[in-house]
Amino acid sequence: MSLEELVANYGYAAIAIGTFLEGETILVLGGFSAHRGFLDLRWVIVCAFLGSFLGDQTAFYIGRFRGRTFLDKRPRWKAKSAKVLEMLERNQTLLILGSRFLYGIRTVTPFLVGAAKISPIKFFLLDMIGAFVWAVVVGGLGYTFGTAFEAALPYIQHYERLFLIAFACIGLGFWVFRLLTRKRTNKSA
Repeated sequence: MSLEELVANYGYAAIAIGTFLEGETILVLGGFSAHRGFLDLRWVIVCAFLGSFLGDQTAFYIGRFRGRTFLDKRPRWKAKSAKVLEMLERNQTLLILGSRFLYGIRTVTPFLVGAAKISPIKFFLLDMIGAFVWAVVVGGLGYTFGTAFEAALPYIQHYERLFLIAFACIGLGFWVFRLLTRKRTNKSA
């Protein structure tokens, strides 16, 4: 199976799963793949929106029902969460809408919003808007990156597959690094 077939057959599922767990790198790759014609940008955005939105909703309800107990048993995490909780007290709407654009707090914010007992309806609506805007913006950046890449294509056409594989490996490596760093932080806490 060629790389093109692999992306065409499993790309949308990979985007939905990747954005459920984390997001940016897989979505940029999805936008880039759409530019190259392997995927449709509209479906890339839909899959990213659904994955991100469902991931946030899951984290919100885990935080809502187990968040306080979880944080009380881990004082170090509770101390680290204080900044997000403080931001949440100052401006709930802005934080919920924009948290996915803030590096370092994107994945914990829905959990903490749930733990803070924010209205589920308010979170649902604001998170839906934020997830949609995020999917369009980041997917569009990946697509735009494809335009810049295409301008250089005559010079690097012989290495296209290598670049796509290298970019995917770098993205995967970054995601694994963040996952391992988070696990180490969790163990030390």
